[in-house]
Amino acid sequence: MRNVLVLLALLAPLSVSADPDPSRGATLFVDYCAACHGVSATGEGPMAPILSVQPSDLTTLAQVNDGTFPAERVVRHVDGQIEVLPHGGPMPVFATILAGPAGVIVTDDGIEVVTSAAIVDIAAWLASVQKGN
Repeated sequence: MRNVLVLLALLAPLSVSADPDPSRGATLFVDYCAACHGVSATGEGPMAPILSVQPSDLTTLAQVNDGTFPAERVVRHVDGQIEVLPHGGPMPVFATILAGPAGVIVTDDGIEVVTSAAIVDIAAWLASVQKGN
């Protein structure tokens, strides 16, 4: 019981974003991602020509995923849980830079993925700019 109380005490200060904010996500994307992926997320940012691996067109993520936007995978890439080779390895710097109140996405199979609200907002904006939407 003591372990449960300690865990609850540690989680108590965790604030969770109730609703993703795609508008805030767009601003954050421009600030942190557009240098490589471009303002429109198509992979044509000003840094793209000097990268050894070209940035992905993030507006086609749903198209290449059977029409479903892979929100969990996007969040895990941005917060560094999944290695992204064009960035030289995992992206913990983004998890640190975009730290703040927690945000949660729920996967199609009901799994809750906790990350920062800022990263959830970026994923929400990316979902809104998918080709075919």
